Amino acid sequence: MSTAALTHHVRVLASAGQRHDEILTPAALDFIGHLAAAFGERRRELLKERRRQALRLAAGSALDFPMVTSAVRADPTWQVAPPAPGLVDRRVEITGPPDRRMAVNALNSGAGVWMADFEDATSPTWGNLIDGQLTLLDAIERRLGDHERLATIVVRPRGWHLDEEHLEFEGRPVPAALVDFGLYFFHCARRQIDAGHGPYFYLPKLENRYEARLWNDIFVLAQELLGIPRGTVRATVLIETITAAFEMEEILHELREHSSGLNAGRWDYLFSLIKTFGHRTDFLLPDQAKVTMTAPFMRAYTELLVRTCHRRGAHAIGGMAAQVPVNDPDANEAALAKVRLDKEREAEDGFDGSWVAHPALVPVCREVFDGVLGDRPHQIDRTRDDVEVTAAELLSVRRVSGPPTAEGVRTNVAVALRYFAAWLRGQGAVAVNGLMEDAATAEIARVQIWQWLRHRVVDRETVERVLDDEVVALGAEYPWAPVDDIRALFERIALAGELPLFFTPDAYTRHLVRRTEAQA
Repeated sequence: MSTAALTHHVRVLASAGQRHDEILTPAALDFIGHLAAAFGERRRELLKERRRQALRLAAGSALDFPMVTSAVRADPTWQVAPPAPGLVDRRVEITGPPDRRMAVNALNSGAGVWMADFEDATSPTWGNLIDGQLTLLDAIERRLGDHERLATIVVRPRGWHLDEEHLEFEGRPVPAALVDFGLYFFHCARRQIDAGHGPYFYLPKLENRYEARLWNDIFVLAQELLGIPRGTVRATVLIETITAAFEMEEILHELREHSSGLNAGRWDYLFSLIKTFGHRTDFLLPDQAKVTMTAPFMRAYTELLVRTCHRRGAHAIGGMAAQVPVNDPDANEAALAKVRLDKEREAEDGFDGSWVAHPALVPVCREVFDGVLGDRPHQIDRTRDDVEVTAAELLSVRRVSGPPTAEGVRTNVAVALRYFAAWLRGQGAVAVNGLMEDAATAEIARVQIWQWLRHRVVDRETVERVLDDEVVALGAEYPWAPVDDIRALFERIALAGELPLFFTPDAYTRHLVRRTEAQA
């Protein structure tokens, strides 16, 4: 895009940082303005529909596969686009925030794909976001080191529910998803194509086909604006909301010219299930540790995902192995054994690859998928026609329902507080008790506390007593932590009468936004 044609002025409401001018160029900001002008209102309407849908479900409406799209599901002829360069073999994908240290480790980890995560693994400080864009630019330009084989970069922008308050267009904050997508696409799409890959994305927290259609339309316009052939973009959608689980085929159909498959975002999926049905006693879940991937309703979800993807020629990517090495050989051995079992289940079920959070897990994940795939890049030809999943099976949690334990209550409070401490300090991925935790973990922890309180299987006095203890322990462990802010955050999002949909918007506005005079 020529700077002579700038017509969509985006104001920067943050002080300039080192090298920020390389990312926040007038043409790049104008590109984001084009996207905001074209799609900002549609995004706002879709967020309103999310709230309407939540109210309908809370009032007792049934959740089922949509009748209106039955023809899409019944049509056996349509397929998604063929795998793009660099996304043919995805047996091991590593995830993490786009900081320079993570980039170097991930790109050289031996994984085939690095998912550079601006969403759950990034605390969205202005510095983190722009430095992350610089990291990706430097990685593509080989300024982080020159090696023969680097992982394919796939970028996960923030979800539709978040704004970027440091950028303003026509008096409104720019949708955060458009910022993360737009800056990367503007600076790196052509560079990635020249390098033999392309602009690839993971799309988080979609709730229905209309949100997938919005992303597809964004891809079409972005490619048109920059003169990139239509269909160059590829996007993998995380099925991590309960409503999206009922529209997997429709989501693939909307994105089919740009689709690279679906991913089983299992931690956010549990969070979404509790958030959506937490008011119902028949959805009362026990301690998080007791809700495993072998639970019938989770098996239904993953088996349906594999069948849906392979029927349409798309990759099915498994869930996260979050274990990280600790200074205990026995604990590490036990953790690796657990990872191996998890990946064996996924590979045997038909998944084409899976996620890990740490380079130390790459070899075991690769070994498991090598054992099933051999020299094949994937197993898309395994269509899983034996799988039939009903709506009732996706929603049947009774076989794993039950009251929490005292240990479960304490673990949820402790993990949430420790994650909030890191997040408010600017760290979105943090090791806690041998696991790499991100925002999804904190979300599950706090909605479980809310659900248990609502159904009075735990009393408020017990939770507040545990909260008192854990705040003291947090202050002793992390003397730098703003314990009053952290406690207040927990109380707002876990102990309130009405459950906030996400913890991030409120915490972001209160604690991470640092507006100054407009710089542009």
